[in-house]
Amino acid sequence: MKITTVGIDLAKHVFQVHGVDEQGNTVLRKQLKRDQLSVFMATLPPCRVGMEACGGAHHWARKPPAPE
Repeated sequence: MKITTVGIDLAKHVFQVHGVDEQGNTVLRKQLKRDQLSVFMATLPPCRVGMEACGGAHHWARKPPAPE
């Protein structure tokens, strides 16, 4: 299972995370709370991340990953 692209649906409390492989097959579906998102992103291998265009996306794009 090699995740190449991750999509994140941003919300106030619970985020939906969807990951696909090279062929576009779904390999990951998760619900994460605010405090879990940075930790989860720090554990992912380098991949493309897509988020909706909103003020929250700018915040999360600048936020450094949590230490492991």
